[in-house]
Amino acid sequence: MHVDSALGNAHSRAVLVRRVLIAALICVLALSALLWRVAHLQVTQHSHFVSLADQNRIRTVIVPPPRGRIMDRNGLLLADNQPSFQAEIVAEDVPEMSATLGLLQRLLSLEEGDLARIEKTLKRSRSFDSVTIKLNLSEDEIARLAAYRPWLPGVEVVPRLTRVYPYKSLVSHVVGYVGRISENDLKQVDETDYRGTTHFGKTGIERYYEARLHGRAGQQKVEVDAYGRVLRVLEETPPVPGEDLRLSLDIRLQAVAEAALGDYNGSIVALDARNGEVLALVSKPGFDANLFVNGISQANYDALIKDPARPLFNRAITATYPPGSTIKPVMGLAGLEHGLITPDTRMFAGPYYQLPNQDHKYRDWKKSGHGWVDLNLALAQSCDVYFYDLAYKMGIDRMHAFLRDFGLGEPSGVDLPGESAGLVPSRDWKRATRNQAWFPGETLIAGIGQGYMLSTPMQLADMTATLMRGGQRLRPHLLPGAAQAPVEDVVLRNPRYWDAARQGMFDVVNGKTGTARRIAEGVPYQIAGKTGTAQVFTVRQNESYDAKKLKRELHDHALFVGYAPAAPAGSEPPPVPEASRSDARIAVAVIAENGGSGSGTAAPIARKVMDAWLLGRVVGSTAPVGVPSRGE
Repeated sequence: MHVDSALGNAHSRAVLVRRVLIAALICVLALSALLWRVAHLQVTQHSHFVSLADQNRIRTVIVPPPRGRIMDRNGLLLADNQPSFQAEIVAEDVPEMSATLGLLQRLLSLEEGDLARIEKTLKRSRSFDSVTIKLNLSEDEIARLAAYRPWLPGVEVVPRLTRVYPYKSLVSHVVGYVGRISENDLKQVDETDYRGTTHFGKTGIERYYEARLHGRAGQQKVEVDAYGRVLRVLEETPPVPGEDLRLSLDIRLQAVAEAALGDYNGSIVALDARNGEVLALVSKPGFDANLFVNGISQANYDALIKDPARPLFNRAITATYPPGSTIKPVMGLAGLEHGLITPDTRMFAGPYYQLPNQDHKYRDWKKSGHGWVDLNLALAQSCDVYFYDLAYKMGIDRMHAFLRDFGLGEPSGVDLPGESAGLVPSRDWKRATRNQAWFPGETLIAGIGQGYMLSTPMQLADMTATLMRGGQRLRPHLLPGAAQAPVEDVVLRNPRYWDAARQGMFDVVNGKTGTARRIAEGVPYQIAGKTGTAQVFTVRQNESYDAKKLKRELHDHALFVGYAPAAPAGSEPPPVPEASRSDARIAVAVIAENGGSGSGTAAPIARKVMDAWLLGRVVGSTAPVGVPSRGE
């Protein structure tokens, strides 16, 4: 018994020792594995985990560049930046995005469309990029976000610059406006350059010179706490501000021109005839561009879209009108160039013109006719019959080619988006667009700027400046010094032909029977020009109407093109008394919609613009404005 007990104890001790050794071995192995892991993490993977730790406390913040400002020629700001606050969100700092967005929707009164935009932007952005939630926060909205900050991780209220247009509708069609950047906008640019950018040029100069106005984004590496609040800036690459643009536009002249239109809708384009700079570009009515910057309300947008006056439509470069008799000086030049007339060629201009073997009567605006006229009198009195006959002799093909040489029927190339080409019709055009033959009567109508003929106010101003310069073509432009595509000059067989056309325009204003002679009263300089009307509706053969009984929207459009200072053929214009600039030259095109009379409505408007530019002040005119008449 005693021996058995001893053997049992020995066996128990051996088992215990074995278990202890196994446990010790396991502990040694576990400790070795732990030590190896610690060494691996702290030595081999040291740089990796340091990087991860930095990412937890260091954030890269994109800093959008300040947008370049836009000024007029005198440095007055047309588009500026002002401080504002906006809400932004960083996706990687938001544990529950749907809940956060739901809370933001309630706090900031976000619409479903806003949420859809935010979610779409978050999907295409990197997790550490800031995405704009709402622009231009009010003080109440900022206070609500501050009160709910603990429940809004990743949401920040940040100061930004927002676009503002001090002159509102006065330059809305020239300067244009910026709006929230869209996916279509991003397709046109390098998306990396627009990280953090919320706005993009949509129309006008803002759109045309977007690349120069935008600048380049910068970035900051900042240290943040557990709530995402910035503690300090560690590194910074400052943004490159957009370029400030100084336009040729004169905002004071722009204001005079818009006021001169009075209660007429329409357009005025004024060019510096020496170099093609745009001095004024009015499209009336305009709109408040500030409405679009941070998202226009549906009610405001509907009001603009449904307005029958179409305030969003840029009449200066997009709208097209029959140029009417304003093209007659160019038609006279074409007749001289093709040898169809001489300056002294005379014809008897009765009350109407008839094509050979046709009964249809193409009536003159003057019911009694003009009698014997040459080119000078035909221009001064705007004799339709003279130009019917000239157009018939010339034919539509030669007419088409010559008018195109003056820039009609094609965009002028001015540095604005959305310019229309207008239309100078031809046989080929009618066959291609209407599958119809060209008729001789259509040639007559085109010869006085009616029928299919369509031009923009910008084209008419450009045409007028070319006449003043004797064929030198200069592309109209708003940004001095910007690269302009070259344009071919108009060269005539005999340079004296220019004098004949310009003398006719001179006598329109300064001749005893000129259609615009009343605007010469009291003017301390001389003007050359051409009146015109554009029909709004067609009057049947042998019918007439009483303009006083017509609704205003059915009155003809009133047109005038002109330049100043002018002089009789063969002489230079004398210095302008009281002129604020002795070498000033201005070419103006005016279209007063439903103004009725080019001489009674459009010409006095042009006179006010010329006075303002040449004299630096507005000189009153005794000519009545707004006389509805189908005459020139």
